[in-house]
Amino acid sequence: MFNSHPADSDVLKTLLTPLLEDFQYWFERSRVLLETQTIQFLGEEGQTQLLERVKQAQQEVSVAQTLLNATDGQVGVETAVLMPWHTLVTECWQVAVRFRLEQSHELNL
Repeated sequence: MFNSHPADSDVLKTLLTPLLEDFQYWFERSRVLLETQTIQFLGEEGQTQLLERVKQAQQEVSVAQTLLNATDGQVGVETAVLMPWHTLVTECWQVAVRFRLEQSHELNL
């Protein structure tokens, strides 16, 4: 997306910058969980695949952040690109919640 209106560029940068930072935050938390814990219900292959998807998404978000910064907010991110990131974050949240619930349940036994 290219935008030649400075006011629109400011709005885009104001909205997109924190959104991309949020994606990076949640992907990093998910990456740490997936790299440091054994998540039984995912299985080894499932955990590895999810970790690879998170790493790929982190790289994609980094590229988007670089482009946004390099163009001073003149470049945006299509919704079609954002939605898979959102879906992946949601999937990671669900895995983290289930993992923590199972850990909590094991501690109470």
